[in-house]
Amino acid sequence: MKILHTADWHIGQLFHEYDRTYEHQNFLNWLVHTLQDEKIDVLLISGDVFDISNPAAASIKMFYSFLNSATKANPDLQIIITAGNHDSASRLEAPKPLLESSNVHIIGLVEKDATGNIDYEKLLVPIYDHSGNIKIWCLAIPFLRMGDYPTIPDSANPYTDGVTALYQEAFEYAEQKKQNGQTIIAMGHLHTHHAEITELDKTERLIMGGVECIPATAFHQDIKYVALGHIHKAQCIGGKEHIRYSGSPLPMSFSELNYKHQVIVFELNEEISNLTSVEIPLFVPLQRIPQTSLPLQEVIALLEKLPVIENDLEIAPYLEVKVLLDGPEPALRHKIETALLGKKIRLAKIDVKYPSASQQTPEFITQEKLIELQPLDVFDKIYQSKYNSNVPPAILQLFQQVTEEVNQKGE
Repeated sequence: MKILHTADWHIGQLFHEYDRTYEHQNFLNWLVHTLQDEKIDVLLISGDVFDISNPAAASIKMFYSFLNSATKANPDLQIIITAGNHDSASRLEAPKPLLESSNVHIIGLVEKDATGNIDYEKLLVPIYDHSGNIKIWCLAIPFLRMGDYPTIPDSANPYTDGVTALYQEAFEYAEQKKQNGQTIIAMGHLHTHHAEITELDKTERLIMGGVECIPATAFHQDIKYVALGHIHKAQCIGGKEHIRYSGSPLPMSFSELNYKHQVIVFELNEEISNLTSVEIPLFVPLQRIPQTSLPLQEVIALLEKLPVIENDLEIAPYLEVKVLLDGPEPALRHKIETALLGKKIRLAKIDVKYPSASQQTPEFITQEKLIELQPLDVFDKIYQSKYNSNVPPAILQLFQQVTEEVNQKGE
């Protein structure tokens, strides 16, 4: 059985307010061809199919059009999709009745019986070989929210212990069904210990919570492969080649400027073999000018040398501009946009740096001293902290005028 693992598509996502329909459609077209070229038997999609829980109709149509194209191109393809934290579990599962007769399985919810016991049967998906025999059991575990996982009495970390218990119980359930010649794999959408994160993953972790990490030991050693989603950088976890994040197919931030996005492909009989990554083409490039922050006039000069528009703006690179300023520059964006007029580029981000602050220890201000400070003193300290320079006379005069007007109105 040949398996392809992917995750974190985030269909419908905006990249610094730019629509990414072109990129997502090209990725899905590429994936359909890759499934054919690699002769894939099973496609695993480990969560965050969509970027928001209530995706636009166009995003939903794109996703189901992909499922239609992929299964038409390869009628024997088996697809297992789990919900991520960005997905609505119930919304993602809504078309399940229409898919029951197909080889597409969508698992978003953790269902329980009347006594509160998890229905592991609905989290277990059989994978068949070309002769119609079950070869693999897949623990299709979606993103787990509070109440989804078992409650462990007197636990110091209820999330970690609860999720670990769920995977253990799910494995034991599958182990009872497993027969000779069959294997078990698992899916998950979660944050693992020591996972290397990108710039955007830092915001994802806030969703999960600072202590909500799962160790690699949570997955039983007899699980042959663990297909993870949630972290956007492809990597193996705990030094184990078979516990992996596939990473996101599209760049999620400029921190991924030189990063190669990929899907994971492997073969599974009773053991894994030929595990490899397949690089995904970059459909819209990322560009950074300059590579390190420079003064504004030097940056403007570099931007003015960029080529003019020659074809469809849809494939113009996204641009991050890095500028070094001595102080506030109210017309900064206008000056940069003016330099970019007619250029084959899309301004996505302006990264502003100021001269490094002094290494002096910050002054500790007591509550009593804070009461004694005048508004001008507070403003001066904040300005120096941010820009590492004194307040310019013109700004100082303007602040004094505003303060006087406020005081007069207050009287």
